[in-house]
Amino acid sequence: MPLSRLNHQQLTAATAPYGHNLIIASAGTGKTSTIVGRIAHLLSRNVKPEEILLLTFTNKAAQEMVDRVATFFGREIASKVDAGTFHAVSYRWLKRKVGKVVLKQPRELKTLFRSVYEKRTFSHLDNPISAYGANHLYDLYSYYQNTETTHHFEAWVKERYEEHESYALIYADIVDEFEALKREYGFLNFNDLLIRMREMAAQNDLGYQEVLIDEYQDTNALQGTLIDAMRPPSLFCVGDYDQSIYAFNGADISIIGSFSTRFPDAKVYTLNKNYRSTVPILSLANTVIAYNERIYPKALEVTRTGEAQSPSLVVYEELFEQYHGIAHLIRASTTVREEIAVIFRNNASADGIEASLREMGVPCRRRGGTSFFDSKEVKALLDMYTLLVNESDMMAFIHLFDYAKGVGSAVAKELFIALQKLGHGSFLRGLYTPDTGISNPFEKRKLNHQLGLFDDYSELGSAGRFAKLGLDPTFMTNPILKHAKLSKDSATFLHDLFSLFRQLKTIHEPKVAVQKIALSALYGHVIEHLSHRRAMTENGSVDEKVKSDSQEKIRRKCTLLFELSRPYKEHERFLNAMILGSQDLTQGEGVHLLSIHASKGLEYQEVYVIDLMDGRFPNRKLMSRSGSIEEERRLFYVAVTRAKDRLYLSYAKYDKIKKTPFVPSQFLFETGLLPKDEQYRALLEK
Repeated sequence: MPLSRLNHQQLTAATAPYGHNLIIASAGTGKTSTIVGRIAHLLSRNVKPEEILLLTFTNKAAQEMVDRVATFFGREIASKVDAGTFHAVSYRWLKRKVGKVVLKQPRELKTLFRSVYEKRTFSHLDNPISAYGANHLYDLYSYYQNTETTHHFEAWVKERYEEHESYALIYADIVDEFEALKREYGFLNFNDLLIRMREMAAQNDLGYQEVLIDEYQDTNALQGTLIDAMRPPSLFCVGDYDQSIYAFNGADISIIGSFSTRFPDAKVYTLNKNYRSTVPILSLANTVIAYNERIYPKALEVTRTGEAQSPSLVVYEELFEQYHGIAHLIRASTTVREEIAVIFRNNASADGIEASLREMGVPCRRRGGTSFFDSKEVKALLDMYTLLVNESDMMAFIHLFDYAKGVGSAVAKELFIALQKLGHGSFLRGLYTPDTGISNPFEKRKLNHQLGLFDDYSELGSAGRFAKLGLDPTFMTNPILKHAKLSKDSATFLHDLFSLFRQLKTIHEPKVAVQKIALSALYGHVIEHLSHRRAMTENGSVDEKVKSDSQEKIRRKCTLLFELSRPYKEHERFLNAMILGSQDLTQGEGVHLLSIHASKGLEYQEVYVIDLMDGRFPNRKLMSRSGSIEEERRLFYVAVTRAKDRLYLSYAKYDKIKKTPFVPSQFLFETGLLPKDEQYRALLEK
């Protein structure tokens, strides 16, 4: 049984009475074993598995815990435990209660948001500060949803960003129109899943006897209110105040910090026996994190015995000399490549070390760069697939027109709405059997000076201007071709979409649909556009060899997507798997190159923490926006506690490209690896 394998601290926590329990699980202290032990305890006390909810921050973590429960209780029982991320669990509940859920990725909704934003102008307002761009405003709104529980968006902007007060009304109206469009087309983003789930929980007893939450220190206000709305009889929260590193993403450290205040009956348990790192590594981590204010007292204890290598400080004269030097150390290391990690604070730091390792023939995989599912070619193919599954998905349509010359988001949205009008609510009917009695399918906009709405639609054009393109005669009769902003290129693009979906409408197997899309003329526009851009040289010419290689790489990704589609028999199941599960899939082999945030929860025999220079780590620029030295120190703590056996800390003294001298990181002085001299005292005054 899992309980028999726990130490005294873990067992005490796992068998805690029902109620509000907080477990402070420091780095490497066996929080996963404790959570699995808690689930085993509940099952042994006759709590039904379906009455247990396990909330994690990755689906991979949830699956690992369920698998461990299955080892002792069998797959049938373990699979009934409701486990997953906040978003995955909310998605499943909404699917059960409301049926079809059209979940959209942030990048897709940003395109929709941009189409609303582009109708506005801010030039009539007298403000020396430029208005936020569409993408930044979208991110700001998402942050607002995750962190604010009382104020309307307009009031929130005025309070937090006073210099943008004159724009606040227009910002809020953009958000309101965006939300109305999402409701009209049934789109939900990840925040919406939690908001809708919170509404459902407030009105219904979800039937859980206990809710367990992993990485509790990373919860934000939206997740916190969702948990509150559930009102479970028992709450089991596991986290570590010192590993709260997601403030930039809305995580609210006060949620774990105020647990005992919010729940007067709360019991707090501490796990401090570290099974991962050696004494010297843990001592260094404890020394630095002790500079932060202690909310929950703790002192990590090492359980490993035997000789141990002390953490090494490696100093280089120049920035790129550092990257080459670290690469040389890794190449000379006898540690298995997959057990080595290079951890960095800023993504820019990864470029130098990745180039140096590849130059030396050392295989490496970078996490934090563009993943397979984030690549433009994969997104474009899935956008086409999305329209096959849901023809009402305006967002997929708009995003596709990024690859049509001369068509922006606003015009693409006009085309989609017009096709729906021509098809009496059906985009595909509007494409294939349009109501030709509708001579002008393009509606006029409602103008509003106060809200920045000025533009009107252009005059209608004539479909006859495309007569020499050799397009399908049936398509040539479609009134959609009257849009004045359609060029010959964009009309051809629209025709190729017409041709593809005529083929797809009789296809029921995901693998066949993926293959048809990848070989279509429509996807050919995507291949040409992306390979051309990627082959552009500094002088504006195109390197044909690079372009050919780029096209081959795009086709390989299509092949991989085809392989991923093989096990699926239904279009919707395949598409949802690609959207919800993509973040847990990784590629490559060799040395791990990781941002600190990507390294969370992982461990390696040998770890290199690089670019420990003031300004880079701690990152002063991010600190000035929304961070703090305490947050940066927690990041350092997370980075060094990934190491089991060997830890290397490095910094450079000079950047010859920017001709900039560096000062060592404040944290190197706090470790005791550097004496606290005048440089250190100067850092404290910043």
